[in-house]
Amino acid sequence: MLIRHAKLEDWDQVAAIELENFAPEEAATPEDMKNRLTYIADTFLVAEINQQVAGYIVGPAVNKRYLTDDLFHEVVPNPAQGGFIAITSLSVNPDFKGQGVGTALIAALKDLAVSQNRQGLNLTCHDYLIPYYEMNGFTDEGISESTHGGATWYNMVWEVPKNG
Repeated sequence: MLIRHAKLEDWDQVAAIELENFAPEEAATPEDMKNRLTYIADTFLVAEINQQVAGYIVGPAVNKRYLTDDLFHEVVPNPAQGGFIAITSLSVNPDFKGQGVGTALIAALKDLAVSQNRQGLNLTCHDYLIPYYEMNGFTDEGISESTHGGATWYNMVWEVPKNG
């Protein structure tokens, strides 16, 4: 498995995976995904297996501890450093589920957050995914103010470990 920065050429595969894995009211539109590939490729990673996108993780760098609903649709270039990477999508191609692709992408984004001098990662998730993110080092910080897709979401945060 190769984990690399996403490229505009990945758009069709990424958009298809997004639509396959998320309910219509929660999925990013193909246009939103193209904007993310265009403007925040520095925090957009894909896992590639046999020249196929096996999964991806993406989110803007923001100066907020928690992900907010506007981040799902408004994309602006990331600051060079600082803030949190707010994960707006982590998705695995169904052909590669159960092979550790999601966990590998989270680990790679943590490394990227450290190298970009970010404070950490944040995301919102459904209650049934809390144990998965806790297994990956995130802390459940309670119910989110997000109303994205009409669902109840939970704030999950991973902070870059302090040295010394």
